[in-house]
Amino acid sequence: MGQHRRRTPRRRRFLAPTLVTTALSVLTVAAVVVGTHSLTPRATAVASPATSAAVALPVPGTPSVPAAVPVTGTEPSVSSEPSESSAPDPATESAAPPPAPTPAAAATPTPAPAPAPAAPAPADGPLGTTATAPATAEAATVGALFTGAVRPGNHFCTASVLHSTTGNLLLTAAHCIEDPSGVTFAPGYRDGKAPYGTWRVTGVHTTTGWSHGGDQDEDFAVLETAADDSGRRVEDVVGGNTLGTDEPFGTTVRLYGYPAGGEQPLLCTNTTGRQSAYQRVVDCPNYPGGTSGGPWISTATGHVVGAIGGYQQGGDTDDTSYSAYFDHTIAALYAEAAAAAAS
Repeated sequence: MGQHRRRTPRRRRFLAPTLVTTALSVLTVAAVVVGTHSLTPRATAVASPATSAAVALPVPGTPSVPAAVPVTGTEPSVSSEPSESSAPDPATESAAPPPAPTPAAAATPTPAPAPAPAAPAPADGPLGTTATAPATAEAATVGALFTGAVRPGNHFCTASVLHSTTGNLLLTAAHCIEDPSGVTFAPGYRDGKAPYGTWRVTGVHTTTGWSHGGDQDEDFAVLETAADDSGRRVEDVVGGNTLGTDEPFGTTVRLYGYPAGGEQPLLCTNTTGRQSAYQRVVDCPNYPGGTSGGPWISTATGHVVGAIGGYQQGGDTDDTSYSAYFDHTIAALYAEAAAAAAS
């Protein structure tokens, strides 16, 4: 994955996988099952952001699952490690992305429903190969993060739209961004153009395990965005990916990312493995700096089950990528971010 770039020059290095979380990770999150991997969320926001109308969230149905998102898989376990399953047959587990939305369709915003699970279908190409991502509906939910003007060579990380009732949340890696000031998200960005528009990032939500100790097992962040100049929320225009938690390690995923030296998104499909108790790993060649934060979208469910980051902040080689495992910790962080966005 090769030294995935962060917005600030400081970069944490990890010489070996951490099999237990840091001492700070014993702090529990309200409405989360208590375990060895649950932390208090921490948010950073821009002063007086312009926001769209608040949308009330439903009351969570259980203490361990945020009602704002259809979280998949089993209920979060109180055991210290997530369950593992054997890898599926790659020939039957991959799915082709749905058709792409058009900029013209984006002109009339309508609230996006929860994305339907992707139907199993043959892969577009061999597993473990990397190419330019085709312009599909799924690819339109993925974009580049910019500081300043949206122009070639000015993007520093990758993010993707998370489905929510507020319609304004993004997923990225925690090591990508600490301060939202001046950060812009351009979904579907290609060759210097933002075909669906741009959205200003107004808030950053991370866990205290990350913000206080750089816990690689919690290298994920949920971002808030303001409505654009036309009053549209980002999910109204391009849709969003449902958060998936506690899904098997042996999951076939589509891996997206914007390389720092390129102006089009990369796509690779392959089956993930278990690098450690709370880390996924996947072999996809030629994912250099800038791809950090790119989503791992399950071909079986269509849910986002990872983001490039975690161990070695995503990997110290271009050909192997990592992600922190998504369980009740990110579910609680998502719930906290959704509640903040609705207030």
